[in-house]
Amino acid sequence: MFPTVCRVTVDPDSPVPLYEQLAAILRERIASGDITSRVPSVRTLTQEYGVSHVTAEHALRILRDAGEITTTTGRGSFVRRDE
Repeated sequence: MFPTVCRVTVDPDSPVPLYEQLAAILRERIASGDITSRVPSVRTLTQEYGVSHVTAEHALRILRDAGEITTTTGRGSFVRRDE
């Protein structure tokens, strides 16, 4: 299995916090259809984007609080689709 190479990265020199940048990247990936069901795990996000565990969790929390994803303990985070 080959590692995923992310095309968009976070900018540590930006005045925008890394967790907000990552949340925006994930939002865009969801909107574009790149992520349709399961959201990458915290571990995967840390590896793909070079951010800390806390930063990845904070980005997912932003999406969860906005109602864009749901998280189930032991299963992961999933895109919330209104039907």
